[in-house]
Amino acid sequence: MGMRLITTTNVTVDGVMQGLGGAEEDRSGGFDRGGWAIPLVDAEAGAYLDELYGAAAGFLFGRRTYEIFAASWGTFDDPSANPIASALNSRPKYLVSSTLRTPMWSETTVLGPDLAAEVRSLLDEGDGYLLVPGSPTLVRWLLAHELVDQLDLVTYPVVLGQGRRLFPDAGPDIALELLTSSTTKGGITMQSYRPAGRPRYQTETVHPQDLGR
Repeated sequence: MGMRLITTTNVTVDGVMQGLGGAEEDRSGGFDRGGWAIPLVDAEAGAYLDELYGAAAGFLFGRRTYEIFAASWGTFDDPSANPIASALNSRPKYLVSSTLRTPMWSETTVLGPDLAAEVRSLLDEGDGYLLVPGSPTLVRWLLAHELVDQLDLVTYPVVLGQGRRLFPDAGPDIALELLTSSTTKGGITMQSYRPAGRPRYQTETVHPQDLGR
């Protein structure tokens, strides 16, 4: 049957995904607006994330996100008390890094240089889904290699005006098919998409009165 690959990213309305957890989480590039997600998380968004992480068969990380998660979720005194911490600390973790060869977190495997082949092998041999938290560079690479089955975005009602974005100003174009969409009472939206090839483009100018016909 094989395993599905799902990416999940917490983003602002302007697409920033850097430093959501705290002021000191990630200051790279002079970023000084960290900690934007925590004041906005409500019970519905928390339950959604608990379920998504809790049901994952394993996790795939880029180096920066891995180090942030290892230093936070990986340091719980009692991981069993939290569904996300329990899943992250008890299930296989796979790391994409050319520099970090000795992982600090148990149950971690560093993938080799033939990344596409290794990820495909993991997906072919497993069941359930492999979850990719954060890791923007890795997500873009996985999309470019058509390895993503589902792209999840959790969008918070805030504009930061600075910070690392999930997608850069220039890059490949991707059509997305909306699978599910919901909004919490606090205004957080959870949307799941399936990559669907390249977008279609209108080649001729359309009069406003013809839109939607």
